[in-house]
Amino acid sequence: MERAVALHHDHLVLGRYRPLRPLGSGGSGSVWLVRDERSARDVALKVVPREGKAGSRAEREVEAATRLRHPRCLRALALERDDRHVYVAYEYIPGHTLRQALRHGELDDADAVEAGAQVLEALAHAHSKGVVHRDVKPANVMLEEAEDVSVRVLDFGLAQLEEADTLTAVGDVPGTLAYIAPERLAGRDATGAADVWAVGVYLWEALAGRHPFWAISPLETARRVAAGAPSLVALRPDLPRRLTATVDAMLSPAPGRRPAAKEAAADLRTSWSARSERQRGTTSRTQLVQRAGPAALAAVYGGSAAWLLPFFPSGWPFLVAAVAALAGLASPAAGLGFALAIPILPLGNLSLGLALVYAAFALVWFALFAGDARTGFLFLLGPVLAPAQALVLLPALVQGARGALRSALLTAAAVPAAAVMAVLTETRLPFTEEEPPETLVLAGSPHPGRAFDAINAFFSAHPALWIEAAVLAAATVAGPYARSRGLWGVAGWGAAFLAAAVFAPLGAVSAFPLALWVWAGAAVLALPVLRTRR
Repeated sequence: MERAVALHHDHLVLGRYRPLRPLGSGGSGSVWLVRDERSARDVALKVVPREGKAGSRAEREVEAATRLRHPRCLRALALERDDRHVYVAYEYIPGHTLRQALRHGELDDADAVEAGAQVLEALAHAHSKGVVHRDVKPANVMLEEAEDVSVRVLDFGLAQLEEADTLTAVGDVPGTLAYIAPERLAGRDATGAADVWAVGVYLWEALAGRHPFWAISPLETARRVAAGAPSLVALRPDLPRRLTATVDAMLSPAPGRRPAAKEAAADLRTSWSARSERQRGTTSRTQLVQRAGPAALAAVYGGSAAWLLPFFPSGWPFLVAAVAALAGLASPAAGLGFALAIPILPLGNLSLGLALVYAAFALVWFALFAGDARTGFLFLLGPVLAPAQALVLLPALVQGARGALRSALLTAAAVPAAAVMAVLTETRLPFTEEEPPETLVLAGSPHPGRAFDAINAFFSAHPALWIEAAVLAAATVAGPYARSRGLWGVAGWGAAFLAAAVFAPLGAVSAFPLALWVWAGAAVLALPVLRTRR
């Protein structure tokens, strides 16, 4: 397929559009930020080849856009052509797509629900005008740069209009596979219910932290779509029941059982506003209770670092812990950042290189968990559980983290945290029962490379720690999948986890407490399933 040509700043496109910078590109063309010299304003210019489906779809997109007058639908301003290309000018909305927001963990639950409701409102308007989008997905929704959530639905290029011929051949299903409704995969026509399904997939993904259907193989993805999504309440029992029920209804395999777009938007807002009413006020009792756990963990981390690492005067560790707790109560992200910064000065007093290595770790950790700060210190469970040989409980206890990556990192980080605590307190290393070395670092070394090499040498000398972290992280990632399969899935998870823990060369492992804690973790994992059944 011919791609759109690159645009140059010194060349006016169609005698009116001055290219400023590219906004994105794909197999069918590109989108540029341009200056419309006639109207003296910036617009987004979509450039696609005139020949083939791309040009026809661009014209179909404009035809659909002319029917739509809704603040959540991106407005098409002009359609023009030359010998080789079709140009569509749109209003320019500074921001980025929902896909990018999900990838970087920018949306909390409230923002994700509000974005979904706004998309549904735009689709309800389109459906009332006889337009079905047919390619609703996070990459086709623009999130505006603003204090409050504000979205625009993009790309009606695959839209199906009433009494219009389809652009696709028989058997060709347009759209992105992971967001296509099962009736369309079965060859039936697209209706507004298919758009509602796609928004349901987005909501499930945003609230659960992973996609309900995605797989490496397209055939496997299609099979999972046909099988249906697990109930959201099994993975997020903390969400309002009406909210999870609405998302589950939007993902009903039967199109007729899905709510209309307008009804689904109202249900989402009603269920979330009811929760917000109960939690109103920045210092409400509910909010303080929710923040108490993260604040306590921030206090433990900051206070322990100030106590175990020689630097602060006597009595300061209690002050540091109190400040970390107050910061966590005011904002979990503030508590996370403040507590992570505490060890930098004590470590710098011992070794500048070690301080720089730790500072890099702290920055990366904060960037990963700032959007989910309530779980950022759950790796501290490692030093707490290690003395009782209960580290295998971790995969069940960190399931509250948003996304498989965060959950796996928390579990894996708990192992070195337990090892570091063993070194600082001169106790035996977890799972190995070996005596720790006197120090992990080169005292006084100003070079981060030497400090990193010393740390790496320590863990290389104790491979059981790496194996343990890998087994626990794998069990953590598998936890939500097992729970979504019900009690039998949880039982299978426990059996597989126990087998992996027993056969892995973990050194001095006592079989009885290992089995006891693994099945205790399985019981914790099964609790939401049991509550759902009741």
